[in-house]
Amino acid sequence: MTKGCSPRIVKSKWFVPSFSLALGLVMLAVSWLGGSLGAGLISLAVLAAFGLFVLLAGRSETIRGLRGDGRDERFAQIDLQATALAGLAVIVALIVAWMVAIARGQSGNPYGWLLAIGGLTYVLAVAYFRWRG
Repeated sequence: MTKGCSPRIVKSKWFVPSFSLALGLVMLAVSWLGGSLGAGLISLAVLAAFGLFVLLAGRSETIRGLRGDGRDERFAQIDLQATALAGLAVIVALIVAWMVAIARGQSGNPYGWLLAIGGLTYVLAVAYFRWRG
């Protein structure tokens, strides 16, 4: 849980649906600014549908854990493991994309920059958590 957010807000069953709708509206705005109103409307529809699904599927323990109002220590551990796996998948995809770009004679950017940010963040986080605990 982030310390900057009120636990009451983040654990509310309305947080994820509201966040999904807000993100959909932002996607609509930036897509519209970029000249792709249709793509923005699709993004809004997908994110609003996801938010509605999460809101209405509240009897499921998994959905309640994802939504925030059914979290406990066990789900916090599941969330940590899922986040680590998702991060690993993104890092592997970035490495492959970087290698493909290099093999094509391109610079490898922005993949190289994203890998550098990820690597630096990891090293700093390990140092911080080692120092803290």
